[in-house]
Amino acid sequence: MSLTAKPIQAHYAYQQIAEEIQAQILRGDLKPGDQLPGEAELGTMFGVTRSTVREGLRQLESDGLVHRPTPRRLEVTLPQADQLTTRAGRAMALMKVTFRELWEVTMVTEPLAARLAAQHATPAEIDQLQQLHAEMLGCEGDMDRTIALDEQFHTQIADMGKNRVLGLAREPIALLLFRGFEQIAPSAPRFYKRQIEAHSNIIGALRDADGERAEKWARMHIEDFWRGAQLAGLEDCIALSPPAVS
Repeated sequence: MSLTAKPIQAHYAYQQIAEEIQAQILRGDLKPGDQLPGEAELGTMFGVTRSTVREGLRQLESDGLVHRPTPRRLEVTLPQADQLTTRAGRAMALMKVTFRELWEVTMVTEPLAARLAAQHATPAEIDQLQQLHAEMLGCEGDMDRTIALDEQFHTQIADMGKNRVLGLAREPIALLLFRGFEQIAPSAPRFYKRQIEAHSNIIGALRDADGERAEKWARMHIEDFWRGAQLAGLEDCIALSPPAVS
């Protein structure tokens, strides 16, 4: 599929170039793996200088829509999920969203993820989740590792549900919310054991393909988290941005 030329006649031409190429990618005129013309040819096609083209391409690369498999080759690609998650998380952090706002949405997304996982998870996927749970059992007292494993646990459940929209929607919200665990733990010493109990019961529900029970335990788990946040006085505190993906 070849790129369609469209003359650019406005301020911030580099942004318009990026927007036009992005629009052709989103329409499917340009597909992942398609090679874009070189900077000189793109400049001729759009009626702008090479430096303007270069700036537009930098924006597309930053957005994860094109990449360079070699220094002289530029191809259409799709943003990776972790890029989208990091970008959305940063946006919410800049908006100074609170734990209360995150919790209100998580009360919908996590139970739904658990129900879908119960419907679609394979025995092998559930075994992998069990292994993750076992690893978490062995890291009591290691706060950083506990947080990382908890994030993996919930992300894996969402992946098992086979709904990519839910996965993309919930991930940045959950990352921001669950990073409050470190602040909650000192105020709720039993929270870790209740977290383990909830995870164990969710796994049991998945093995039984019991969507209603999986949803119930996921909801109780998030309600428990919220009680911990209240004990720690975090309800209307601003959630911290998750770390950038390396």
